Amino acid sequence: MAQLPIHKIGAYMRKMAIDGHIIYTDLSPIKEYAKELQAIGKNINQIAKRINETGLIYKDDIAALQEKMNEVWQLQRKILMSLKY
Repeated sequence: MAQLPIHKIGAYMRKMAIDGHIIYTDLSPIKEYAKELQAIGKNINQIAKRINETGLIYKDDIAALQEKMNEVWQLQRKILMSLKY
């Protein structure tokens, strides 16, 4: 139990009684990537909102969207690489 992020003995005992073992996976790197993806999504939404309000799309908007999508793909690759053993 000391090696796990479980602090309540009751929760630990229930899990052990049901499954007989506990597999702990540290998801903190993936949580960091999720925060980055959320920030990228906000930027994309701001661009989309401006386009919807004005009815105009500019080359800079397209370039920014392409850049943000490239960031998404890079983060996705990082996430997948972090899951490999």
